Amino acid sequence: MTRARKLTVWIVALCALAIIATITVSYIQKRRDITLHGAVIRDDTDPTKRVPIADVTIVAITGGLARQTKSDQTGSFAVTLPKGFRRHQSVTLRFDHPDYHPLELDQVISDQLYVAHLVPLNASPQGTAALSLAQVISNVRVRYVVRSTEAADVGTAVKAFQVINKGDVPCTQQPPCSPDKRWKAATGSLSLDAGEGNQFRNVRVSCIAGPCPFTHVEHKTFSPDERQLTVEVRNWSETVTYLVEAEVVHPSETDVVRESYPAIFGPSLSFSLPASAEGPSIEAEVNGEAIVFPLGPNLGVTWAQCTETVGSDQVASYRCELKPGYRFQ
Repeated sequence: MTRARKLTVWIVALCALAIIATITVSYIQKRRDITLHGAVIRDDTDPTKRVPIADVTIVAITGGLARQTKSDQTGSFAVTLPKGFRRHQSVTLRFDHPDYHPLELDQVISDQLYVAHLVPLNASPQGTAALSLAQVISNVRVRYVVRSTEAADVGTAVKAFQVINKGDVPCTQQPPCSPDKRWKAATGSLSLDAGEGNQFRNVRVSCIAGPCPFTHVEHKTFSPDERQLTVEVRNWSETVTYLVEAEVVHPSETDVVRESYPAIFGPSLSFSLPASAEGPSIEAEVNGEAIVFPLGPNLGVTWAQCTETVGSDQVASYRCELKPGYRFQ
């Protein structure tokens, strides 16, 4: 076979491989599920008022087939199209919510993020006029309770103890010994009790007499409730005296009421609470009258409906939407 013929064969083989690869990729893409990802937000010229919208019905229509889903509390949605559809095909996305004008978007199937801006029904001039007659919500604050541990000082514990030993005695491999295994050592310990319901804090252990350089504090341990304290010392020379000092406290848990101020943009109110927060409520003035509104299991108050999203760090984020007939001041 001539060199030119070999080259021709190689070119034909490479072209065939390219065609097969193209067909394979096209087949895989055709068989693979395609998911459209997006978010639904309120339409507003002020970016701070473009809040996420939950419970929006989203319908994706393509090739005569339809797939439906709803947006979650963050406004996010995902629609998985049937097998067989490929990127760059046309798709129609319809968005419906009872408090907003319906929206229809003609798009193409791709990996882009689809963001839908819905216009509120009360955005018309008639709605603006109605807002001027709405009840006024002002001076809004969020109240919640956290458990706090306080420690009251009870007193100070002071106690001395000796570790009796004779110096310059070879160890002869009979523990306890000095760290270098040369000298015979002795251990001594002291146990203290802080009393019922009390705990030790800031424990100090110090050598106050004898050849202190030849000693070592082996253990300084607490019982699980920190009421009992045990100190153990090793001594490999002459007798030494140790002093143990500690503060004694009486801990108790109390409920601390905290307040924070939410962020208000348009008809939406947003705030977050730490993972340890309990009993959240919203305090607000309704037409000048201060009222506390507990956030019950349904997360609703008389003038707003709230939603809750809990993150991986257990921090709870809340967003409250005003009900018709109310406005923030």
